[in-house]
Amino acid sequence: MPNDDPHKPLLAAADTAPKFAPLRWLWKFNHGLDIVKGLSLVTVLSSLAVGYLQYLNAYQEKVSSQAKEDMAAATTTFTEISRAFSELQALQQTLYSDFTRAIRDRSDESDKALITKNARAISERYENARIALRENIDMLTRKAEVYIDWASDTYRDPAEKHNVGDDPLSRQVLRDYAFDCSDKYNFPAFGNVYAEDDDTPAKQVADDEYCAIAEKRGVDNKTKPQDAFVRICAGPNDKASKRIYWYSAKHHVLTMHYCFEAAHNRLAAARQWASDSERDAAKEREIVEREKEINAQLDDLAGRVSAFSSLALYQMERIRVKYRPVGFLCSVPLVRNIPSVNCFPIRTAPLMR
Repeated sequence: MPNDDPHKPLLAAADTAPKFAPLRWLWKFNHGLDIVKGLSLVTVLSSLAVGYLQYLNAYQEKVSSQAKEDMAAATTTFTEISRAFSELQALQQTLYSDFTRAIRDRSDESDKALITKNARAISERYENARIALRENIDMLTRKAEVYIDWASDTYRDPAEKHNVGDDPLSRQVLRDYAFDCSDKYNFPAFGNVYAEDDDTPAKQVADDEYCAIAEKRGVDNKTKPQDAFVRICAGPNDKASKRIYWYSAKHHVLTMHYCFEAAHNRLAAARQWASDSERDAAKEREIVEREKEINAQLDDLAGRVSAFSSLALYQMERIRVKYRPVGFLCSVPLVRNIPSVNCFPIRTAPLMR
């Protein structure tokens, strides 16, 4: 029926909306479609492009921020670990050198001798540094794992399934397996990135069978980096072998500390003399007679510290590669989602199942 009252306004569009709540959302949806239909195609595409570019910019800012955090944490961890072990190794070697010189010069009984005074000063500093390292070694081990090993692993996805104890190597394992620091087979080595593929690959030996074989395999110039590990055994029949990976900063810290403690215990007689404690003449003669052997042991420990530093710097370069600027293809929709293009240094994934 026509509107008889010319002064009565037509009902507004909003007043025509259904009052019944379950139907109201359907009306709003249809009303929204009518608005979109009124927009030009250019406007819609422009909005999508702006939103996409804003997303890329936000993602790159997040990548840049994460790169700075990872590099800062890796640098701090490397500095903290390297400084602690380098200082202790230098003090340990100097203390032993002063002791052997004092014995040869027969000045070990004189408190006024320069060598004795130096040893007294070194002794207190050495013992305090050693206690501090022993208190912090577990934390330093985890820092090496998190801020160097994990951060430099380009393909590690935190959202994948991981067991808490996936890496079985620990200080207790090294002790139970009597890790031999003086065996050159157990010295850090990183393999050769240019090693050629062998047409006849060596037979793979399972960890639980490895200790029973006569031939032990180390790392040489023909070893590829992914195979740069050694296996240690507690005995030929009682336990499976454990692996030490030389591309793991955590494993370097564990073996360095174990070998440092072994040298520390061996130098007990020298430490007693340096601290002006009761002396053991028999043990003093023993470590003087084995001077060449002990110096080689201390040099090997210095080599382990150097190997850790080399690895840490190498892994920090891998962090730089992981977060390096991406190319043009990474700005192209759909193309940047191809895994081989490597456009996603920061992986966004669901939580662990």
